[in-house]
Amino acid sequence: MYQSFGLFIDDAWRPASGGAFAPVLSPVSERPLGEVPVATVTDAQAALDAAERGLAAWRGMGNFARADALHRIADAMAARREEAARMISLETGKPLVQAEREWTLSVDQFRWYAEEARRITGRVVESRVPGGRFEVTREPVGICAAFTAWNFPAALVARKVAPALAAGCSIIVRPSSQTPGVAMLMVDCCRAGGLPAGTVQLLVGPTETTYAPLMADKRVRKVSLTGSTRVGQQMIRDAAATVKKVSMELGGNAPLIVYDDADLDLALNVSVPTKFANAGQVCVTPDRFFVHERLHDAFVEGFVARAQALQVGDGLDPATQMGPLISRRRLEEIEGIVADAIKAGATLASGGRRASGFNSGHFHEPTVLTDVTDDMRVMAEENFGPIAAVTRFSDDDEVLARANASDMGLSAYAFTRSPQRARRTISELKAGMVGINSFAMAASAAPFGGTNFSGLGREGGPEGLDAYLDTKLAQVVWL
Repeated sequence: MYQSFGLFIDDAWRPASGGAFAPVLSPVSERPLGEVPVATVTDAQAALDAAERGLAAWRGMGNFARADALHRIADAMAARREEAARMISLETGKPLVQAEREWTLSVDQFRWYAEEARRITGRVVESRVPGGRFEVTREPVGICAAFTAWNFPAALVARKVAPALAAGCSIIVRPSSQTPGVAMLMVDCCRAGGLPAGTVQLLVGPTETTYAPLMADKRVRKVSLTGSTRVGQQMIRDAAATVKKVSMELGGNAPLIVYDDADLDLALNVSVPTKFANAGQVCVTPDRFFVHERLHDAFVEGFVARAQALQVGDGLDPATQMGPLISRRRLEEIEGIVADAIKAGATLASGGRRASGFNSGHFHEPTVLTDVTDDMRVMAEENFGPIAAVTRFSDDDEVLARANASDMGLSAYAFTRSPQRARRTISELKAGMVGINSFAMAASAAPFGGTNFSGLGREGGPEGLDAYLDTKLAQVVWL
């Protein structure tokens, strides 16, 4: 299924210069979906050289011409929606309906940033010098490198490529080796947009042949990562050597507060599908469920009933509501988190085992744990899987303090009917994004990102474009 693609360098699909290939495994069958070329250092250098040429051509085009090209990319993506959704589901295992939504949101990134490209403007500031004025302009930062995770293989690439192109930058994409085909398909849509050669490149391969050469080259002026906090910390250190700009969306451990005045049915009806979307492998999904003691038992009862009703299976089956975990290692980690919690005194309310009825694949039951304490691993760390850990609280001061007792600060949520309580919660929760009676955080027009150990910078909205622009000041004096 990867035969039409490969590495994308200087406006052409090509094999790796060393001739090596690596398999991409299905999380459903555990068998290879196909093989992709493994880039060498030589390939990375070729991509850098092409990106340098592409930058000169692309930044020289006007904002309106770049906007038109982004719309052409979006048109090409829209035409390949079904193909893309199937690719996403094959590589990640997520249900087709979720895959289709992801691709649609990715198309919207290119549409929105196409229009935002037309609005890149400067300003004039009066000078104290007689006959003078300051001119403030915005310029593309230069060559960019994008490193993306596997859990949203389309959306994460689009969030980086679309604003970079809108700003006039060239970009080299290094997707996860677990989901390279989705990125290849999107880059092929970029090719259909008629960009200058070298504007968009794609490399697939290990750290030493892809990441390392890009981070070491001073021509790369901006790097963007979606990944773990550990990898982000290393990237910050590596970027310092050549003083690259960095933006990164890292891990999360989102709290969900259900206050005593919450609409219980609403909280349950949206929390369960959100928690178990993509088998819980979502950085912004709620992990820690703080439920007021007056609603706790009813919440657990309703949550368990809804979780047990979910259909687990192959994402290509239209009946599937939750697919597999991405790998055997991830499955074993989830089993370990559940076992640790039970050993520490938690109660298994539902799930907790590998899903039955499958001869292969990394399937785990939707799991609900109660009687958890804040020091348990399932509460203290991001579980990144289909585990809902539910605990009680009695008053607002207590729950806000407990919700904030984490180094992470990506997203947080609360359900309440009180405007005053909602405003206090938004103000006091330490997170880059807060949802009140809603989990809808990702939108092309809105800034997405976290605080503390959850990352730096924002993707989406005008803030996402700012990350790819430098500000230049000129003092002009007319003599």
